[in-house]
Amino acid sequence: MARRIMLLVAAIVMLAAITTSAGAMALDSKEHYAHHPLRVRPGASTSPTGLSPATIKSVYSFPTSLTAGAGKTIAIVDAFDDPTAESDLGVFSSQYGLPACTTANGCFTKVNQTGGSSYPRTDSGWALEISLDIQWAHAIAPGAKILLVEATTNSFTNLLTAEDYAKTHAQYVPNIWGASEFSSEASFDSHFTQTGVSFFASSGDSGTPATYPSASPGVISVGGTTLHFSGGTFTSETGWSGSGGGCSLYETATAAQAGFSQYGQVNCAGKRATPDVSLDADPASGVSVFDSTRFQGQKGWFTVGGTSASSPMWAARSAVAGVVVNASYVYGNNITFRDITSGDNGAPCLVGYDLVTGRGSWTG
Repeated sequence: MARRIMLLVAAIVMLAAITTSAGAMALDSKEHYAHHPLRVRPGASTSPTGLSPATIKSVYSFPTSLTAGAGKTIAIVDAFDDPTAESDLGVFSSQYGLPACTTANGCFTKVNQTGGSSYPRTDSGWALEISLDIQWAHAIAPGAKILLVEATTNSFTNLLTAEDYAKTHAQYVPNIWGASEFSSEASFDSHFTQTGVSFFASSGDSGTPATYPSASPGVISVGGTTLHFSGGTFTSETGWSGSGGGCSLYETATAAQAGFSQYGQVNCAGKRATPDVSLDADPASGVSVFDSTRFQGQKGWFTVGGTSASSPMWAARSAVAGVVVNASYVYGNNITFRDITSGDNGAPCLVGYDLVTGRGSWTG
């Protein structure tokens, strides 16, 4: 009798373990969906109303050569299709005196998530996102080639398939999408690893807490700032209230970040801290984008912000530098930063590293 009870208990325990395991598998296999951190000021116009490439380059002392980034490829990973991406890039380039970047001259390439030419359905919000990404990557690195990789949908499954294609065809891959963190996110980190490739991710547009893939140790997380002007003259830069940031719930800080002298002041206790760096993202100091795929019924010139803007610009500036920009590079002595000490996103800007702007903005 005792043996039967023991066998029955063992069977119950085994069944419970199987059920728990199946539940965990189901949880891990749950599909996750990303959003784009795009902030658009209301209304389109027939001429630019946002900041120009010349203004951004002046504020940050970025190189102004029209061949900056030559020999490099920047791969933009986004969801859905922007049917007017190439023609809109042409309008933008013409407006600002940038070299043409077209399929015909070999500068621009658009593919689906596996490298084919059968594109996804159009989504107007993602189309404006795509226009922002490719136009401002081209603005900062006009000599670089632009590869647009369009995922079938905004599911992580499709976006990461697009990521895998992008990282084998480019040296710089900005990711302008993200979602709330989830317990199994580290299982996706391998998609943001490739020898010789620099990965970037927008930190988000809703302040704290951290998001994914911004929290992945393989990416440089890019936060946002606000640029201030007086009579057209740049006066200061502060942390943007929408800049995503915080201590990751699940990811561990890289050795380079954890060993950085100012890491301890944000109290992440060994966890990955975001963002690493920042650049203009507040729509109040937004950049000009041309989009003829109607967004909310309008087309033309938009003023757009969000870490959707800062991430591709950081990737493009890295392409101009022509080096692998990873955690070791960012937390070393390789970049001149403007330390942002004013502003907050739920966490405060600090002297040195913080959870609003990271180390600050790249200057020079």
